Amino acid sequence: MAETRLTYGRIFTFWLPLASTWLMMAVEGPYLAAIIARLANPTENLAAFGVAFALAIIIEAPVIMLMAASTTLVDDDTSYRALRRFTLGLGVLLTVVQLVVVFPPVFNWVAMSLVGLPHDVARLAHHGLAIMLPWPLAIGYRRFLQGLLIRNNLTRRVAYGTAMRLVTMSVVAFLGAQIPGLSGVHVGTLALSFGVVVEAVASRWMTREVVAKLAAGAPAPTRTPLTFGSISSFYLPLALTSVMVTGIQPAVTFFMGQARYPLESLAVLPVIHGLTFIFRALGLSFQEVGIAMFGHGWENYQSIRNFGYGLAAVTATGLVVIAYTPLATVWFEQISGLTPELAAFALAPTKILAWLPACSVWMAFQRATLVHARETRPITWASLVELAVVVAVLAATIVSLSWTGAVAAAAAILAGRVVGNVWLILPARRASRRGRLLVATPLAATG
Repeated sequence: MAETRLTYGRIFTFWLPLASTWLMMAVEGPYLAAIIARLANPTENLAAFGVAFALAIIIEAPVIMLMAASTTLVDDDTSYRALRRFTLGLGVLLTVVQLVVVFPPVFNWVAMSLVGLPHDVARLAHHGLAIMLPWPLAIGYRRFLQGLLIRNNLTRRVAYGTAMRLVTMSVVAFLGAQIPGLSGVHVGTLALSFGVVVEAVASRWMTREVVAKLAAGAPAPTRTPLTFGSISSFYLPLALTSVMVTGIQPAVTFFMGQARYPLESLAVLPVIHGLTFIFRALGLSFQEVGIAMFGHGWENYQSIRNFGYGLAAVTATGLVVIAYTPLATVWFEQISGLTPELAAFALAPTKILAWLPACSVWMAFQRATLVHARETRPITWASLVELAVVVAVLAATIVSLSWTGAVAAAAAILAGRVVGNVWLILPARRASRRGRLLVATPLAATG
């Protein structure tokens, strides 16, 4: 991408399919929550769905950065096969971990002893997590393949796969809602599981040309062949980062059980998360843009950075307009299907989180800079600091100040992200300065 001048139009064209992919994923949460809210026992099922979703996310967290790894590392058939083996092995390992958590004595200890869920909600959440067993392997394999598409400038195909996922979810959710005896959490988690499996299969089909081209091509002349050790050295900090970032949600869920109005907080948090994620997704999609488009000699750094400034302003403004106007009531009551009482309960935390999308763009740019430079360890430290701040703020606001759970969670999440952003300022700045002076070095030399 360094041969011709990189315009903002080209950045937008490359980014837009990735943004639409993240937007479609962002829609699935509110969409499924809206369905569950319209079925029997909505409060209990929304709470159970939130718990099952949070546990599934933390278990599959180590595979989330495989898209970034694939975009960065796969440049010939040898590296493709090495990272594919790594991906499949990691997916199988995490599936085993989820099976252990689903084992009733383990799950009951987590859900009732740690989180403090009522028995009926814990039972529903247990069913949901069991239904989501395909998640780790399917999501890991899919993200690995999507990295190949991004690296080869086929970002539209990434969006096509996610569209197929949403269609599948819609069909499964519609059919599931018609079956007597299926609770809302069953409908929601069945839709999620079928969706990710279909998207993984579609991604494999859409990468067939890329894989064939890699198999027919010569080994990359400037790269030392990837080994399990070199992949692990590069990827372990990214995996730990994902675990800690997604660990925020279970930490929040745990504290919700100890806060004022715990059931109401657990019920509205998935809906609030769904709304904020729509705007944060636009920033999260920006990470792969930077990794793929900075250029081998970082010649496009300033153009990508300036595009990020505009993206941060647009995403923050969009959520602020909803959070601080009557549009919030429209969203929570008419679109999400919350009762007026739950909708009112969701307003204050949404206003607090209205500034989070700008921080997400900033974080995506910082991470892209460090991953492109193959300096992944600072990302892990920033995520550790973010998690520590979230836990500290939750403990202070819930234990000492007796805030309601949802408000405390929103304040903690925003504080953690701001501190995480600040932590990465110097490492990202140093990496970009070095990168603009030197051409990227092989993994063996930097890992």
